Amino acid sequence: MSVADYMTRQLVVAHPKTTVSVAVELMKQNQIHRLPVMANNRMVGLITHGIIQRALPSQATSLSVYETTYLLTKTTVDQIMETQVQTVTANAQLETAIAKLRRYDIGVLPVVDGEAVVGIITTNDILDAFLNIAGYGQPGSVTRVVVHHDHVGVIFKLGQVLTAHDLSIQTLMVVNRPDAKVIELHVNSEQVAPVNQVLRAAGFELEPVTGER
Repeated sequence: MSVADYMTRQLVVAHPKTTVSVAVELMKQNQIHRLPVMANNRMVGLITHGIIQRALPSQATSLSVYETTYLLTKTTVDQIMETQVQTVTANAQLETAIAKLRRYDIGVLPVVDGEAVVGIITTNDILDAFLNIAGYGQPGSVTRVVVHHDHVGVIFKLGQVLTAHDLSIQTLMVVNRPDAKVIELHVNSEQVAPVNQVLRAAGFELEPVTGER
């Protein structure tokens, strides 16, 4: 899973001398919360809804709404933008982007190819990626196989057992717990009973599944 698989490619950008009021309108029109700031085809900063909020005068000040609006129309994004911008490459693994978002406690990473900005990936994109990987929304049911003592060939054996009975899976995920691994299989709802039956018969331990998918 690479960043390129899940990043947003259609960029909406600001220029250094774009006013904050225009930047806010761009975000509103495109239902986004951040804009790369570009100059001469090179990213020079990032402006976000949070940065703008922090730059606004406090409600405790005596500025009127009209004075605040005036400030927004006169302030340009290069005066308040973040210039030390964390980025990620398009061919990086998705896990690398997630780790970077966590490490720097941020919600967005511009995606670069050399010096060119080719996309942007956000925490919402990461969540969408997880739903896609998990097969969420597809008709089906979940079977969980508990492996207390991990060893080479467990997943291969699972595949052998299901293939021998002409049963298939939609997606497969592995959850690492402190004391075990759980192999989560998403299968066709009509096949969940025979899948569970043949796996138990082959000696696999199954965990009860509750809750909606």
